[in-house]
Amino acid sequence: MTAIYKRELKTYFTTVTGWLFIAAHVCLAGLYFFVINLLSGYGNVADTVSSILFLLLLSTPVLSMRILAEERKQKTDQLILTAPVSVSQIVAGKYLAMATVFTVPVAVMALFPMILTGYGTVQLGESYTAILVYYLFGLTCLAVGLFISSLTESQVIAAVLSFAVLFVGYMMSSIMSLLPASATVLKKILSAFDFYTRLSDLLGGTLDLKAVLYFLTLIAVFLFLTVQSIQKRRYQISVKTLQFGAYSTGMTALVVAIAVFVNLAASALPERYTTLDVTSQKLYSLTDTTKNLVKNLTEDVTIYVLESEDGQDPTLCKTLASYAALSDHVQVVNKDPVISPEFYKSYADSITINSLIVESDKRFKTIDYSDIYETSFDYTTYQSSVTGYDAEGLLTSAIAYVAGDSAPVIYELNGHNEGTISSTFVAGLKKENADLADLTLLTSDAVPEDADGVILFAPENDLTEDDADKLIAYLEQGGSLFIATSYVDRFSEDMPNLSKVLAYFGVSVGDGLIVEQNRERMYQSPIYLLPEVSSDTLTSGVYGSDYDYVMMPYAQPIFVEEDENVEVNTLLSTSEDSYAKSGLNESDDIEQNADDPAGPFAVGIHAVKEQESGSAQLILYSSPMLFTDGTNQYTMDNNLRLFTNAVSSMTGETESVSVPVKSYDISYLTVPSASAIRYGILFMAVLPVGMLVTGIVIWIRRRKR
Repeated sequence: MTAIYKRELKTYFTTVTGWLFIAAHVCLAGLYFFVINLLSGYGNVADTVSSILFLLLLSTPVLSMRILAEERKQKTDQLILTAPVSVSQIVAGKYLAMATVFTVPVAVMALFPMILTGYGTVQLGESYTAILVYYLFGLTCLAVGLFISSLTESQVIAAVLSFAVLFVGYMMSSIMSLLPASATVLKKILSAFDFYTRLSDLLGGTLDLKAVLYFLTLIAVFLFLTVQSIQKRRYQISVKTLQFGAYSTGMTALVVAIAVFVNLAASALPERYTTLDVTSQKLYSLTDTTKNLVKNLTEDVTIYVLESEDGQDPTLCKTLASYAALSDHVQVVNKDPVISPEFYKSYADSITINSLIVESDKRFKTIDYSDIYETSFDYTTYQSSVTGYDAEGLLTSAIAYVAGDSAPVIYELNGHNEGTISSTFVAGLKKENADLADLTLLTSDAVPEDADGVILFAPENDLTEDDADKLIAYLEQGGSLFIATSYVDRFSEDMPNLSKVLAYFGVSVGDGLIVEQNRERMYQSPIYLLPEVSSDTLTSGVYGSDYDYVMMPYAQPIFVEEDENVEVNTLLSTSEDSYAKSGLNESDDIEQNADDPAGPFAVGIHAVKEQESGSAQLILYSSPMLFTDGTNQYTMDNNLRLFTNAVSSMTGETESVSVPVKSYDISYLTVPSASAIRYGILFMAVLPVGMLVTGIVIWIRRRKR
């Protein structure tokens, strides 16, 4: 085998064929890399790979067309057929030679993600998975081409037939979509040669081991068929007659049957064992929050999908399969609207196709399909695009709702020029299955008895003395209070009644704005804090995670007095290089003066006061900017997790069940034009031309000998 491998490899690199193949691949891959990644700034090489995948249908037949057909035409194949070398070694040597040539441009493509890392955040998992898929599909195409080359002595016919077979496999999903819905058996048969669907699964951010196994078995089958094809001719030459066993149709059928059985057995395995989520946002895998909830279910929950199994959203189908695999208490049932057109009317007046109904013996909840994908509209192009996937967040919340007790109520205090809680955080609160109601203490004798918690968000005006007394009376009954204070330079002087409520827990908000001097604890500006996160139930999912940053602009210091009845845990704190600066709203001078208090400071605390009527709790953050969409998008939803953990704590839950929307937003790179052009010239011109010239020079020298 080694001798044949070396011989074939030498042939590719002493003629123009191998060099031309490599040069063309590098040039076209470099072109798409230049346009998509360098100029447009996309941080995912998978976009480039998807764009050039069709190239393999054209290029691999050119590489494989002569590998056996030319030898058959020149009659040199008889030397191999009569040589004391096994046919399998002949096929392996020739195939490995082609694979080696193909490996060279793929190795060049493997440099693309590393180049991009110098200009921003790159989805390395998705990028290298895509390159692996490209390599695997290319090897499959070569195996198909090798087999077809063994059937004819014409290189042209071999190339055309190889392209035709690969093209049909690539377009099979589209061909099947043209068949009527009743042709289920035919569709299942044709799906065995469906390349595109499996490639889409692999390039979509998941490493599907079943799809990988499919291509590996396809390579093995076509290599075996090539061996059988050569074996037939070898025995015809040596014994003039075809003996039983030399070329066995039964053996071929057995190998194909084994390949089909292996793939069917793999398809029966649960998704959690065969699928790896390689996206940076873990778009297609379930979070620990969901796993803990579903595994601990004691109620039976049925998820109805208003669509047939064939017409169901494939991404949503995978998500639902992951839920069902976690617990026997979760069952997924498809309700085809054609067969059961009236089914949904027991749950809603109207609902869209692919929507979900989550039901238990206690209650049900509907999830409209339009809410599963988050979209945005670009008014410059008048086009909408999908920006997020929220199936897990909605499903986990719905399961917690239908399997749990009655929904808690959180009251939002009004009447003091409070800020508005952004839609992302309101959605997070609703995923905790809590109802948000308005509360005006001016018109209420007290905080309602059904209040599980009260939110006071960014009041610009102080509470009245009566308001403060009513809040304290609520706390004395074991109430929960969440406060995010607005920046007030002289807080204790301008907010005496709010300070009175805080003093119930022995805490106060200090004067001035915090200026951070530690560059690792600020973002671009000294007043945009990246505070240190401490361990607490309210920082679960943030503290100790791979990315534990939260962003908190315009914060003030929080001070704590000793009180034996109050336990105070610091949630967020600044560095010892920080200080509090007063009068920043009147001056741009942020230089530290001798009378400016020095850090570290607490900027988020959790206080619990033990009393006879029950434990009262205060969750205090000294900046409402912590809970805005603008800051949250920089922290991979860590700011949102702090908010939903607070809601969960107020409602008495041990763990938040809110799962943030999984973003589809692409991370963009900032590549200088000069660098983009430099890399473009390298991959589109210098390397391809250099390789092509090298091949031509070697070929000319060889001819002169």
